Formats: sequence, structure tokens, C-alpha cells
Amino acid sequence: MSGKTNFFWFRRDLRLNDNHGLFEALESGNPVQCVFIFDRNILDKLVDRSDARVTFIHQQLESINNTLQSHGGRLLTYYGTPEDAWKKWSKEFEIGTVFTNHDYEPYARERDASIGKTLEELGVGFQTFKDQVIFERSEVMKDDGGPYTVFTPFKNKYYKTLKPTDYNPFPSEIRLDRILPSKPNPIHTLQEMGFNRTNIGFPPASIGTGILEHYGERRDIPSLPATSRISVHLRFGTVSIRQLVKLALDKKSESWMNELIWRDFYHMIIWHFPFAAKGAFKPAYEQIKWRNNEDEFKRWCEGNTGYPIVDAGMRELNSTGFMHNRVRMIVASFLVKHLLIDWRWGEAYFAQKLLDFDLAANNGGWQWAAGSGCDAAPYFRIFNPYEQTNKFDPEFKYIRKWVPEFEDFSKYPDPIVDHKFARDRCLSVFKAGLGRQ
Repeated sequence: MSGKTNFFWFRRDLRLNDNHGLFEALESGNPVQCVFIFDRNILDKLVDRSDARVTFIHQQLESINNTLQSHGGRLLTYYGTPEDAWKKWSKEFEIGTVFTNHDYEPYARERDASIGKTLEELGVGFQTFKDQVIFERSEVMKDDGGPYTVFTPFKNKYYKTLKPTDYNPFPSEIRLDRILPSKPNPIHTLQEMGFNRTNIGFPPASIGTGILEHYGERRDIPSLPATSRISVHLRFGTVSIRQLVKLALDKKSESWMNELIWRDFYHMIIWHFPFAAKGAFKPAYEQIKWRNNEDEFKRWCEGNTGYPIVDAGMRELNSTGFMHNRVRMIVASFLVKHLLIDWRWGEAYFAQKLLDFDLAANNGGWQWAAGSGCDAAPYFRIFNPYEQTNKFDPEFKYIRKWVPEFEDFSKYPDPIVDHKFARDRCLSVFKAGLGRQ
């Protein structure tokens, strides 16, 4: 015991159980003060002051604070920049070390490099740990030492590398008696930060009975409650990835396990190729001549394209902050290839609306649809919305839920563009941009 207080900084890990960085902080020998920073570098960019994700974060922090108070501690929050937060707290506490978990996105890497220097100047240690993925950075690499850019070989190496110790829990929840004793303290309110509480419902942090057993054969049917809906909890770390991998293996759900591996894959890609966060992974695709028609983009955003499966997906997104994964692929392909609108426009819209928005996965999915990403669909693969409907929503159950007027020609618009015309135009534009014959 040094007489100092160690800090744990919550970020994408909003839970007290099986939290690697928190566990290490609690094992450090000094009492621990938990903190969260409402980072204005992020919040000030949000367009919607009723952004449901801010409500979700706030609810999780209230729960964490209540639990910490039941153990005699409290959660400290700060609204501003991380630099200002640590300068303030370093004056109020004799901080030994700041513990936190790794983050792999470009902004997070810049932030942590800056904070590391700030803390070093203040004489404070800074330790970070792997928590939100099973394998990170360069832990699953090709035999030549380079990063994988194709999923299937990555997945195969992942399985060869995986050992039970890789998903053993870090039982931070049994060490909460080491929290710094403090008087009860409310966290910042949404109103203090200029946000409003949303009424959008959030899925539970558990997976329904039978979901994983039938995941492979049902997951592509958007009218069925057949997906895990756990993605928002993975995004904000309200569940442990280690717990979910163990569950997938126990249930022998290979198809769902593969979805978790895709997540690690995209985080690995964004780590090794941070330029892909803003530009095409395959540089040749920067030569595509996008039409970028703003009126057509607006119709796509609002779910008024005249293609029922596309419109159903966009209306589901706008209403709930969620879109079924199969439909995400359909609407992304439609925007990029039917309307020839830059994939970055769609990616940015999803970033505004998705409760589970995750830069690595969102970027990876959009670049897959555009053909510009790693392991992407070839440029000539153009989803036919009618065929996708026949295959995955043949009885129009999903469509009727979100586009009830689709069979009324007086209420529902004509298709924004003819499918065959759009397909031929897309092939021509992509061939020209890529220099293909």
C-alpha cells in the first residue's frame, strides 16, 4: 500500500463483472476510484440531442454507480475533454496509476497516446489491458508475420490459436470491497450535458432461449426474433466477450461463434489499416465516379425508395436504432450500387442511427457491400432486392410490419430506379473506375 489511489477509467467496458482492467486495478494493492468521462470530442459531434446511445450509456453508469455505492464507493464522472478531466482529478487525488482497457479506433489511439503523456508529466502511471476482444492487434497473424485481410484464413488461425485460458473470466465483481470509500455522489445528468432521455427500448443483455441452437438456419429471416440482439451490449461492453465466446462454444453454435470472430477480425483490420476508417481499403475504388444525388439519398434515408425490403430496413433503423443484419447488407448494396452513392454517406448515416454502431464493424460492412474493403463482395455482385425478398421474406411479414402501404399504389411510390437499368449502370461505372474491360 503506497497511500495513493489508483483509478479505473471506464470506456467501452461498462460493467463491473469480468472486466480485465478493473480486475487489475482492484488487484493493485491500492484503493480504486472508478471514473467515466463524457468526452466532448465525441459528444459534440452528435447531431441528435436525443441520441439513444447517450441514454444507454447513462443508464449503465447509473447502475454502476448504484452498485459502487452499495460497496461504500462511488463513480466519478466528468463532462469535457479527457485531458481536462485528468488534470482536475490529479489535483484532487494522489493518483498512483490509471488503469483502463484497450481501444483500437484511430481517435482512441490518439487520445490514449496524448493521455499517456499527460499522466506521465503528472507522475501518474498508465496501464491498459485487452478486454473487448479475444485476440487483438497482432495476436492472430499470417505465417509470414503480416495481418490477414481475408476472413476465412483468419478464422481458421483463430480457432487453432484459441485456448480455454483465452476466455477465462477476470472476476472483478468479487473484489469490489477494494473500492475507495466515498460519500454517495450522483453522476452528471443528461440535461446538464444538453441531452434528452430517449424512449427507444434497449434489448436485454442476455440471449433468448433457443436462439443459438437455431441461429444458423434462422438468422437470415428478418421477420423472426432469431438473432442475439447482443451487439449493443458488445459495443459498450455491458457484457463480456469472454462470457459470450464460452457460451457459443458450450452451445456448439459455430455460425454465431463466427459472428464473434468477424468482430475480432474487423478490429484487427482497423488497427493495422487505420486509413480504412475514412478511405477505401482497396485504393482503386477511390476512382469510382459516384452520382451522390442528395434527393435520392434522402429517399433512401427515409425509407421511400419504392423497394419494400429496402424501405422496411430503413424504417426499422429510424424507429428502433436496429436493423436486421441481412437487411443491412441489402440496403447498403442498394445505396452503393443501385443509386451509386458513396458508401461513406451510408456509413455516416448508420453511425448516426445504429444503437450498436461500432466503427470497425460498420466500416467493414459498408466496404464489403461497396467492394472496396478487405474480403469484400466483388464489384459485380449486386443484390437484387426482389430476389432477396423472395428468399428471406417471401410472405412479406417483415415488409408488412414496416411498410404496410407497400401494396397500395396510391400511397406507395414507384421504384426510385429500375433494377436492370441500375445494375447495368453500376457495372459500367465500376468497370470504368477500376479500369476493367
